Amino acid sequence: MGKKAVTAEASTKSLDRAGHAGGKLPAALAHPPESQGAPQPGREPDTASLQALDRALKAQMAKFTAGLSPAGLAGAYLDWLAHLATSPGKQVNLSEKAVRKWQRLFIYAIQNAVTNRNAPCIEPLPQDRRFRGEAWQKWPYNLVYQSFLLNQQWWHNATTGVRGVTKQHEDVMEFASRQILDVFSPSNFLWTNPEVLAKTREEAGANLIRGWQAWLEDLDRWQNHKPPVGAENFRPGHEVAVTPGKVVFRNHLIELIQYTPTTETVRPEPILFVPAWIMKYYILDLSPHNSMVRFLVDQGYTVFMISWRNPDARDRDLGMDDYRKMGVLDAISAVQGIVPDRKIHGVGYCLGGTLLSITAAALERDGQTPFETLTFFASQIDFTEPGELQLFINESQVTFLEDMMWEQGYLDSSQMSGAFQMLRSVDLIWSRIVHRYLMGDPPAMFDLMAWNADGTRMPFRMHSEYLRALYLNNDLTEGRFAVDGRPISVADIRVPVFSVGTVKDHVAPWRSVYKMHLYLDTDLTFVLTTGGHNTGIVSEPGHKNRSFQIATAHRGARYIDPENWMKQVPEKDGSWWPEWVSWLDEKSGDPVPPPPMGAALADAPGTYVLQK
Repeated sequence: MGKKAVTAEASTKSLDRAGHAGGKLPAALAHPPESQGAPQPGREPDTASLQALDRALKAQMAKFTAGLSPAGLAGAYLDWLAHLATSPGKQVNLSEKAVRKWQRLFIYAIQNAVTNRNAPCIEPLPQDRRFRGEAWQKWPYNLVYQSFLLNQQWWHNATTGVRGVTKQHEDVMEFASRQILDVFSPSNFLWTNPEVLAKTREEAGANLIRGWQAWLEDLDRWQNHKPPVGAENFRPGHEVAVTPGKVVFRNHLIELIQYTPTTETVRPEPILFVPAWIMKYYILDLSPHNSMVRFLVDQGYTVFMISWRNPDARDRDLGMDDYRKMGVLDAISAVQGIVPDRKIHGVGYCLGGTLLSITAAALERDGQTPFETLTFFASQIDFTEPGELQLFINESQVTFLEDMMWEQGYLDSSQMSGAFQMLRSVDLIWSRIVHRYLMGDPPAMFDLMAWNADGTRMPFRMHSEYLRALYLNNDLTEGRFAVDGRPISVADIRVPVFSVGTVKDHVAPWRSVYKMHLYLDTDLTFVLTTGGHNTGIVSEPGHKNRSFQIATAHRGARYIDPENWMKQVPEKDGSWWPEWVSWLDEKSGDPVPPPPMGAALADAPGTYVLQK
């Protein structure tokens, strides 16, 4: 048997021994090989070897498809094409739309040639900032970008509204057509971008020279696995993650940091942060001026932070249950050992919030209640509407990712970030290319951008379980997610909950986060804040152009849908952090002297956060 086949069989046996957090193994791993060794006459072929061949092929394909399943894309395309081909009415409608759009463009061109002040025949979408400059409104560039937008609109009409196409396939086709069109946007090319041309004339081409040099430097850094330019100025423990503290607990998966108090008295209930394992924790402890940890310590709270290990191929068999036990449960035990006889304010961010909700529901089911309150930042418990991320979640795509992770043992941060960047390709890919390589004006590095480039990996088993049990099957809110062999229900969570959604979140859309109102049987305070998945959370007091809405739904209150909630709840200017602290104060006891620091294993930020 080949080396890869042996690896596949050993991995399967290891998974069978460990069990599965959702109560079942991935389909590709659920059955052990029927035979071993080379195929023999009259015997079935070596299943493990054949599986290894399939997986090795798909893993190689993934290197050229950015982790996207070709079969999944082909399925969406064929579904759309077959239904469009049998819809003559839709075809006639699209033909009429094409003729009308070209007529509008022709009339616009004639009128513009005469008056030079004609209103555009199509306006960009509100979030599309590519063509807002005055230079784009002059001939011939106005015709160039107007024809592009009309073409973009036609393809949106072509890929949507075809009767019989499944909703996900329709979304995939609309998304794919948008991605392809964005590649050919006139803003991306020197000769069709008037702003780039003007800068080139003004600087006699010096901007293009700077852009070429920047491209060479970026290429070198990419080939040698170096961080982007300027990230070296934001090192954890030096410029960021500098709030004083000690590592007071360590196991194979986490380091637990206890932060040094800055006030003479503190609230008796400590705060325990559970950040997502796909990010390094110090987004919550960035620079001193925007560190949530420092803010809470200065408000008189004892703060503990989980810092996740950055796994490698040796950790391939770590699963969701390992993250629950060695992550959240071990951290709770360590906090209770330092601050005994006190309940905990649990705080989860993104996937960390989902894991915290699973842990809390399992503990409540078993009659244990270590939490005083629970706070969730941009966290989902229902995954039926996870926004455009759902485009990458189907059986074909998950299987493709499993095969890619099976070969290397983990999902690399670069492979994961590519999917998130495609969701906002205009802002995160093409705009940066234009400014850095054509304009010669690279954006200045700042703490949040440097943190975003400091990615982590995810173990093969854990990520497969997470995608299948939660995103693909939605087991958590449908009562199928099993912990210690028995299903749990988030309705068992009875402590007060504070939940934050962000308006521009592409990872955990706020309407999906809002669904906690449907499942939690407790008082729920919900905040909707401006910003995105990260910028809405890192929203310190004094941050410009920030606002939020906040309201509490008490247990037993009638449900209000998210659209009406947004209309009814008044908007407040500024940061939501003080509102959260006021909420925590109401749920906490009177101030007491700070608890002792735990036995120090290292100074904050510890060692796990420095792993590359």
